[in-house]
Amino acid sequence: MPPVLRATGLTKVFGARGEEALRLAGEGVARDEILRRTGSTLAVHDVGFSVERGELFVVMGLSGSGKSTLVRLLNRLIEPSAGTVEVDGQDLRALGDADLRTLRNDKVSMVFQHFALLPHRTVRENAAYALKIRGVPAAEQRERADWALRTVGLLDRADARPDQLSGGMQQRVGLARALAADSDVLLMDEPFSALDPLIRRDMQDLLVQLQTELHKTIVFITHDLNEAMRLGDRILMLKDGRTVQLGTGPEIISAPANAYVADFTSDVDRTRVLTAGDLLREPRMTARLGQSTGEVLRALGAAEANGVYVLDADRRIAGVARDDLLARARQEGRTAVGPRELVADYATTAPDRPLVEFVHLVGRHPVPLGVVDDDGRLLGVVPRAAVLDALAAVPARQEG
Repeated sequence: MPPVLRATGLTKVFGARGEEALRLAGEGVARDEILRRTGSTLAVHDVGFSVERGELFVVMGLSGSGKSTLVRLLNRLIEPSAGTVEVDGQDLRALGDADLRTLRNDKVSMVFQHFALLPHRTVRENAAYALKIRGVPAAEQRERADWALRTVGLLDRADARPDQLSGGMQQRVGLARALAADSDVLLMDEPFSALDPLIRRDMQDLLVQLQTELHKTIVFITHDLNEAMRLGDRILMLKDGRTVQLGTGPEIISAPANAYVADFTSDVDRTRVLTAGDLLREPRMTARLGQSTGEVLRALGAAEANGVYVLDADRRIAGVARDDLLARARQEGRTAVGPRELVADYATTAPDRPLVEFVHLVGRHPVPLGVVDDDGRLLGVVPRAAVLDALAAVPARQEG
């Protein structure tokens, strides 16, 4: 399917001498020099990316990097100086005012940093506001608003006013309003940055849970790298309005594009970013039920290993065949690997489990930690050396 949202060559200049600033930017002149020469600010320059349906796409950068300008370009709250934005293949530049309002009401919702709640309306009325603007019948407004409030854990406060809620609760109302609208794309502009650390963590947990259940398409803006790494399927890093790297969290911390990214990621807690899937390796060997005990024992000797996963016909783990049990089987005349040669001396994990949650299981068995899918099929293994390498790795600094 085509991406839900696509930005191409997106550029924004603030100031009277925009054309000159664009020309200088095209020549590679730095933002500060453009400002000095023209008095114009190059807020965003030549940024391009696409967001797939159901993806949580993070745009991250420090203050002044252009991320808040970028998110407002995505629904034409700010007019671009150059470039295009498409939502479901529709070029936003081609839309008149009425169509643009319809797009913002129906297809692209926004969750703001400072909640943007209507103080004179109840929590339920705030959650239903986008539906009211669309002219949705009152009964449906209430039904969908109550569903959204229940989803974010606030249905019991539906009749309260915003000023009766804590900051975290107010942000939940903002999120409920976006969920009730059921837009194709949610734009979230640093929605948790005004919250204290504990509430912020709770909101991150809630967003992760909702994304698992609802699979919304989200563009999430943040200046917090750990938040970006925790939430994002992919991360676009900005500096001075330009893209410096686009990739998954593990890709960015393991292969930073330049010294700026390497510095930025140097303090990231890798144990919370890297998952079993990121450290996955093909097993050096596996065996199958019914295979010759002598053949498996010789293979273990050649691999200098003490044990091997034995798989059934569907690649589910039947158990582990250890070298000592295989040797005993041969002595006792058993020529095929069967249940008597197998032990449950292994551990497994899911591919999306973060390293911090399974590191204690690594290196405790005669076989590496197994990574299995929902049906118990072996996808690969996480060797102890792969974990140590990932934790010890310090990205090489590059020029630029």
